[in-house]
Amino acid sequence: MDQNLPPDPTGAPANNPTDDQIRYILQSTQTIALVGASPNPLRPSNSVGQFLTRMGYRVIGINPEIAGKTLFGQPVYARLSDIPKEITIDLVDIFRRSDRVEPVVNAALTELNPPVRFIWMQIGVVHAQAAATARAAGITVVQNRCPKIDYARLVA
Repeated sequence: MDQNLPPDPTGAPANNPTDDQIRYILQSTQTIALVGASPNPLRPSNSVGQFLTRMGYRVIGINPEIAGKTLFGQPVYARLSDIPKEITIDLVDIFRRSDRVEPVVNAALTELNPPVRFIWMQIGVVHAQAAATARAAGITVVQNRCPKIDYARLVA
């Protein structure tokens, strides 16, 4: 992507995918690992996970505090590496503070097989080095955006 693009009005980094590329990500994704999933309906990760489930995605929660329970109709796992190998994760949606993103991205790149295709950092979450590492591995990265908002804007 062109590193010289003007800033996105949403505050997302200039090298974020275009609307057409985001539409493609949302339309080609089937299974999402939602890191930082919460069972609390007042938490954004819960409302986003519920929405994505209603839109037909398989959403797998990642949260060590509730591992073994069910959320979004699926078992919750403590870590990405705990997801059974027969489940292909297309997109890792990160609900973590920016300073906690790098280990999640590294795990997405090394512990999922086949490798994840897309990494999505939620609104307010940006990590330039982790994004660069993922892009260098051929992964499309979205930062400081919400798939629930972009789905409603670009797909619905």
